[in-house]
Amino acid sequence: MKRLHRLDWLAGGILICGLLCVATGALPMGHARDAMGRIAPLLAFLGTVIVLAELAGRAGVFDVLATGVARAGRGSYGALFVLCVVFASVTTMTLNLDTTAVLLTPVMLALAVRVGIAAVPLAMTTVWLANTASLLLPVSNLTNLLAADRVALDPLGLAARMWAPQLAAIAVTMGCLWLFYWRPGKRGARAYVPPEAYRPADPVVFWVCGAACAAFVLLLLLDVVPLWVASASAAAVVVAVHAVRQRSVLRASLVPWRLLVLVPGLFLAVETLDVHGLHAVLSTAVGSDGGALGMLRAGAVGGGMSNALNNLPVYLATESAVPVGNHDQLLALLIGTNAGPVITPWASLATLLWFERCHAQQVKVPLTRFMGTGAVLAVGSVLAASVALAAAG
Repeated sequence: MKRLHRLDWLAGGILICGLLCVATGALPMGHARDAMGRIAPLLAFLGTVIVLAELAGRAGVFDVLATGVARAGRGSYGALFVLCVVFASVTTMTLNLDTTAVLLTPVMLALAVRVGIAAVPLAMTTVWLANTASLLLPVSNLTNLLAADRVALDPLGLAARMWAPQLAAIAVTMGCLWLFYWRPGKRGARAYVPPEAYRPADPVVFWVCGAACAAFVLLLLLDVVPLWVASASAAAVVVAVHAVRQRSVLRASLVPWRLLVLVPGLFLAVETLDVHGLHAVLSTAVGSDGGALGMLRAGAVGGGMSNALNNLPVYLATESAVPVGNHDQLLALLIGTNAGPVITPWASLATLLWFERCHAQQVKVPLTRFMGTGAVLAVGSVLAASVALAAAG
């Protein structure tokens, strides 16, 4: 029997704490029921989109794209830097930040080995952009899905409102990445040798999985079905093609059980804190100003609390502290909870997953360096994106 990872024990422990809060009455049953009803579609989406991405990764979809990016750079670190930023950003925007952390991280690290370049700059590109590039679409971050009812914008409407903050957050991220990890004195090389073209082992599986991913992106942009239906449909296609041609890869471990256990536990735990005074604290911190100052406060509170706890339950707790009519302040809160959680390892699920993938491939980023550079990025990206939101509004 496979031994449980320490993150499995952490997820299980948090769920048990949450259930104990309900069992002892510390969290009223009505509050627990409302929280679980709200995140049920998110769990369905999370479970199916990770299966979709995992099988697409096994089919070579991400390897082909990553190798294409490296070849397009033609040995120039500057060009490779821009291409990697675009690749990670688009993956986050269209396939969810957890997909970037789970699948793009190992692909990038494997590419670093294949090409013979430093792994840490590529690793930091994925984890930072998994968070800061998740503002544009509902699918980009689970917090965006949580905000869907209050924001009342379809995918294209949200993109129309958030494109300026998204560009601002990515611009700040690029600056921090280059300053701290990609510039010549940090990356340790002046040029690289482009890799050979990557050829998938089974072209049929590759093309079917690629088409399923493209169809999923199209469905989410058209907004004709719920997101979990779109991800489940695309996942069913890739599972079916693997069942016919590569049945051996279909295992229960494809399902992100740890996340499906951790997320409900986090929500129950923070909902309990919310019932016992957290709401009052957050209401005072956020305030009722719907203008630029109130937006900055909401972004700062969202980012700060996310790094202290975790961005998903923090968004849910803080959302109720934002006055109903302050839609721009709510969007600023999303900026804080999406772009801000880059300081502590537990601030977002994507960062936890990223640390696990880096550990598995023996890539080490000192925690002090991670937190120090992340603090600079968090302040810069949340501030720039909030200002851009106010200016665009």
